[in-house]
Amino acid sequence: MLYREAGQFKTSYSADQAIFPIAQDRWGVLLFLLIAFAVVPFFLTDYMTNAVLMPFLVYAMAALGLNILVGYCGQISLGTGGFMAVGAFTAYKLMAAFPGMDMILVVLLSGTTTAIVGVIFGVPSLRIKGFYLAVATLAAQFFLVWLFNKVGWFYNYSATGQITAPARTALGFVISGPEATPAARYLFCLSMVTVAALAAKNVVRGRFGRNWMAIRDMDIAAELIGVQPLQAKLSAFAMSSFYIGMAGAMFFGVWLGAAEVTEAFGITLSFLILFMVIIGGLGSILGSFLGAAFLVLLPIILKTIMVDGLGVLSVTAKHVEILTMGVLIIFFLIVEPHGLARLWQLTKEKLRLWPFPY
Repeated sequence: MLYREAGQFKTSYSADQAIFPIAQDRWGVLLFLLIAFAVVPFFLTDYMTNAVLMPFLVYAMAALGLNILVGYCGQISLGTGGFMAVGAFTAYKLMAAFPGMDMILVVLLSGTTTAIVGVIFGVPSLRIKGFYLAVATLAAQFFLVWLFNKVGWFYNYSATGQITAPARTALGFVISGPEATPAARYLFCLSMVTVAALAAKNVVRGRFGRNWMAIRDMDIAAELIGVQPLQAKLSAFAMSSFYIGMAGAMFFGVWLGAAEVTEAFGITLSFLILFMVIIGGLGSILGSFLGAAFLVLLPIILKTIMVDGLGVLSVTAKHVEILTMGVLIIFFLIVEPHGLARLWQLTKEKLRLWPFPY
């Protein structure tokens, strides 16, 4: 009964099409953000920051970008890890060349560079689609990892091939390097992800979003009604890569602080982000966050139960984690293609009708 919108009348089109048309949703989101920004930083530990919150925020940003391309525009991509590497190495070169540059600008420029690279590799989508496009983006993944691994200029000719983030600030607060506090790193990533999610939600509700969904549903019919495939597909690749590039910059500069391209940005990362989108929900902003949260917490929960609780070997727990992930992907693809976001939507609809059955 607390979730019913009794007495909430929509008197304008803008009110009816608001991001959160129900007051309970608005208050719930505001309360969640208030807790995330004002309460959580006081209870942070190194483990909670590095093992839970930072991976969740970084992966959510990457999943958000991939969902724009795959979920909203229908263009399959397996090159997420490579595009995150572009963002990470761009951030590294900017941090090394311009020591006084604010990290906010570093992340934004890293995303911009990745967007340009994404558009270049998105050109084949104008002629191919489906599994053929997936293979093309997979080739981009391997090419980018090879490029950053073989060309020494990208990692300043380090003997190990590893890049390390120096201490840098954002608005006067140190958020990278050994001097950065967990609270500063967390608040920086949380702020970036919050603004990015709000921007993405508004974009997919506008002209670009409608064009993407028209291309996704039937590209020939979309072209007949005036949608330009060139503009729609390349804009989706650009925005998707922009978000993924920002995720790569935060992945390297704020979360890990050091990275080696083959280990950090391999094909495993690309599949992990894709699984987050599938489990969370294709074509859903909320689904990107739900999928990221689920796949970040799943290994921790299984390790706590199996290794710490039952004394199972860590290797066995890892196998169970991979098996569970595969089963869930098959389940959601067959039973609920729209993932956890759709299940959450159905739950809210039940709450709006409760205690009535329909």
